[in-house]
Amino acid sequence: MTKNPKVDISKLISFSIDEIGDNHLFTSVETPMKTNAFQMTDEEKKEKIAYHFKEIMEVLGLDLTDDSLKGTPQRVAKMYIDEIFCGLNPKNKPKVALFENKYQYKQMLVEKNITFYSNCEHHFVPIFGKIHVAYISNGKVIGLSKINRIVQYFAQRPQVQERLTMQIGLELQKILETEDVAVIVDAKHLCVSSRGIKDESSATVTSYYGGEFLNDQKVNEFLNFIKN
Repeated sequence: MTKNPKVDISKLISFSIDEIGDNHLFTSVETPMKTNAFQMTDEEKKEKIAYHFKEIMEVLGLDLTDDSLKGTPQRVAKMYIDEIFCGLNPKNKPKVALFENKYQYKQMLVEKNITFYSNCEHHFVPIFGKIHVAYISNGKVIGLSKINRIVQYFAQRPQVQERLTMQIGLELQKILETEDVAVIVDAKHLCVSSRGIKDESSATVTSYYGGEFLNDQKVNEFLNFIKN
């Protein structure tokens, strides 16, 4: 079993924009962001998003004088900034405190079936499913709820599943100061089931293994925990 690559994927991929989107490829482990991404305030961003989303609705021919539609641009803008894409802003990154592993628990800890909702960065439609995380303490532990918060932080941005998996794994390794981290993401993509091929039954599974989890026996132990 080989170690997960920690490289800039853009150096390895030379496809057209359409090919990258249709094949759900990603170009870097980091979420692509502009250097001036946070010069505007959240309120300024909401105002601008609402304006442009109203334009989209106008182009589609929707009647924005209708009571059901007139508030939609503002609702979408609020949803984008405060909810489904709030993980783009570093200020929303969970504050995580480490604690001494006083019980000397040195076996695998598994947090499984973490429900997540994200959005495909290629078509801006939902990705959703379950995430399973495991780690082996290197002397420090974190509260269980913090694992969920880390998952949600990276999910709440335009994503590609492979990147989401790696971002969670790398962040947990950094926080826990150990390579012994494993992540499995099992998800459905509405860009596959509601458009394009329109396959409603398929799911996508990705994984990230580090340290002890590069050992087949440890991986099988992790998988057995998930199954049970």
